[in-house]
Amino acid sequence: MPFVKKLVGVLIALGGVGAVAGWVLSAPVTLDTQTLAKLGPGDAARGKRIFYAGGCTSCHAKPGSRGDARLQLVGGLELKTAFGIFVPPNISQDSKDGIGAWSFEDFANAMLKGVSPSGEHFYPAFPYASYARMKSSDIADLYAFLKTLPAVAGKAPGNSLAFPFNIRRGIGLWKRLYLSDQPVVALPDGAPDPVVAGRYLVEGPGHCGECHTPRDFAGGIRKSEWLAGAVAAEGSGVVPNITSGEGGIDKWSEADIANYLETGFTPSFDSVGGAMVDVQHNMAELTAGDRAAIAAYLKAIPPHPNGYPARKKATN
Repeated sequence: MPFVKKLVGVLIALGGVGAVAGWVLSAPVTLDTQTLAKLGPGDAARGKRIFYAGGCTSCHAKPGSRGDARLQLVGGLELKTAFGIFVPPNISQDSKDGIGAWSFEDFANAMLKGVSPSGEHFYPAFPYASYARMKSSDIADLYAFLKTLPAVAGKAPGNSLAFPFNIRRGIGLWKRLYLSDQPVVALPDGAPDPVVAGRYLVEGPGHCGECHTPRDFAGGIRKSEWLAGAVAAEGSGVVPNITSGEGGIDKWSEADIANYLETGFTPSFDSVGGAMVDVQHNMAELTAGDRAAIAAYLKAIPPHPNGYPARKKATN
């Protein structure tokens, strides 16, 4: 009996140590004050480019919006995933329902560290795991551009998540595994400037890997299959392979890719569809040089076979 009591005592002690360690390791981490102090004011004109590269309207505009209404970032789109329903919030300049009262520090911590002004973790449905690779100066420019957009009242509904996904603190451990500011693809020394520029746009603000790369059981991106295509987070479809592996864009030229991003037409004259419609509209707002850089990067990265199960062919 004394042995059993000792064993129970040891297990309780170890459990307590583990709980404390987990609490410490899962704590939100924010930007240091020295990093923030080095940043000057952002430029709204430059920030417009980052706004469209980041595809902010795709998730934060009211569903079904067209034209200038897409700049009313009231949120409300439902993202139905295996982890639950995520609802992008109002990020308009409304000081009560949106982010109008956020300081630049608040905004930078949200974008680069996934931490809210109240010190809570954001869920990575907000693609800060990609935004973490962005330049701080681009974050400042984006903040300045958002300040020029309208304030729209109306709070978006909250997320609907089951246990244990509704425990935000656990995201801190997820971040330790998956949050990094380092590039995904290591380019060789002397890589062409367009390829380097494209890497930044694709891996950072463009967050293309968030949809086009397979994920593991914890929802982290499998970087070894970067951009190989994936089962869609919503529904039963797939997001295509955009590497030059078989089944991907191996037969597309750089010009084909750039034209697709500008016009929405594939080399076979099919048109963009699904969730990519909004993405393509955003890409069309970029410069021709940006689209060419994205194309150059996609043709330069390692090819992979499709990262999703083979689809069954329809039978007559």
